[in-house]
Amino acid sequence: MLILGLDPSLTCTGWGVIRSEGSRISHIANGQIKTDAKAPMANRLSHLLTAVEAVIAEHQPDRAACEEVYVNKNPQSSLKLAQARGAVLAACGASGLAVNEHSARLVKKSIVGTGAAEKTQVQAMLKVLLPTATVTGADAADALAIAIADANLAPRHGEQK
Repeated sequence: MLILGLDPSLTCTGWGVIRSEGSRISHIANGQIKTDAKAPMANRLSHLLTAVEAVIAEHQPDRAACEEVYVNKNPQSSLKLAQARGAVLAACGASGLAVNEHSARLVKKSIVGTGAAEKTQVQAMLKVLLPTATVTGADAADALAIAIADANLAPRHGEQK
């Protein structure tokens, strides 16, 4: 089964595709989708939508996984994140791809063993879990972690299979 992990952001959305076969996982691809901060909001969201659709078309995942929305201290940041997340989820929906959603704490716990893990700890575990992967950046690393967590969690939680 191919799982697409997505870490939405208006500035840089990370994505990662893994293959999950029983308890074995392997790296397929990963990347980051950056938007032009000077472009109008509608153009940035459109770019995210079409870029995620292109990733889905190229890799043909069986399902997707995305981090649940969280609220920042800054309401404007939360709104921008929600809009980016909406574009990413719309791309999945338009492609007929089911999406599982997991909290950041649950993703960290699944990868590192504690929900309070630091980003550096998650990235270190990714090197262990996906030793042949060349990760394109922090957002792609987060997306791969979400995909791996989904592979570990979805069967236990009765989510999309």
